[in-house]
Amino acid sequence: MRRLWISLTYVVIILLLVVPLYKIFTGAWAQGFDGFIDAIARPQSLHALKMTAIIVVTVTLINTFFGVMLSLYLVRATWLSSTIKRLSNSIVDLPFAVSPVIGGLMIVLLLGPNTVIGTFFNNIGVQIVYALPGMILATLFVTFPIMIREVMPVLQEIGDQQEQAASTLGAYSWYTFWKVTWPNIRFGVIYGVVLTVARSLGEFGAVLVVSGNIINKTQTATTLVYQDVENFNVVAANAIALVLAAFSIMLLLLMEWTKKRKGVH
Repeated sequence: MRRLWISLTYVVIILLLVVPLYKIFTGAWAQGFDGFIDAIARPQSLHALKMTAIIVVTVTLINTFFGVMLSLYLVRATWLSSTIKRLSNSIVDLPFAVSPVIGGLMIVLLLGPNTVIGTFFNNIGVQIVYALPGMILATLFVTFPIMIREVMPVLQEIGDQQEQAASTLGAYSWYTFWKVTWPNIRFGVIYGVVLTVARSLGEFGAVLVVSGNIINKTQTATTLVYQDVENFNVVAANAIALVLAAFSIMLLLLMEWTKKRKGVH
C-alpha cells in the first residue's frame, strides 16, 4: 500500500508539473530557434518583460522593507496591545483569503479615473489605474503577506534575549538590528524575497484588472501570454511562458542552495 501511494504521488507530480513544463518547452521551440527568438524579440514582448521586471524589482524592495518592519512590530512591539496585533495579523492574511481579481477590482473602485482620489491624482498628472502605479499596487496587494509570514516565525523562534542584552549594554536600535537581529533573520528574508519575486512574476488576475492590458503600455509578461493564447499565437505564448518558468525555477534552485548553506534539509 505504501508503494502504491508513493507511485500515485509521483504520477500526480508528473501530470501537474513535468508534463505542462514539457509541453511549454516543446511548444516554445515548435518553430525552431528563429521562431523562439522572434517571439521573445517582438516589441510587445520586450515591453512586457521590461514592465514585469520593473514591477518585480519595485514590489520586492517595498515588500522587503515594510515586511521586515511590520514583522518586528507585530512580534517585538510591547506598546501594541494583543488585540491590535491579532487584528493586524488578520489584515495581513487578507490577500490570501481574497481573490487577486477582487483585489484588483478594489483598487479600481478606490483609485479609478472616475473616483475622487483617482480624479485628484489625475489632476496633478499622476495616473494610477491603467498605468504602472496601479499595477505595482495590485502586485503589492497580492504579495504583501509573503515576507511577513517568512520573517515572523523566525523572530518568534529566536526570542528577544540577545536584543535586550544589546540594549542593556547601550547599543542603539539600528545597531542592535544590524548586529543582532539581522544575522538571525537574513535567511528568512532571503526566502521571502525569492517567493515574492516568483509570485510577482506570475501575478495575472489583479494586474489584468488594473492595467487594461494595453499593448506596449500596460502589458506584463503574464497578460501578454493571455493575449497570445486568445489570438492563437501559441508559439509566442509558450516562449514567454518558458522564460518566466525558467526564471522561477532558477529562483527555487537559489532558495534550495540557500537552505543548504544554512544547513536546512
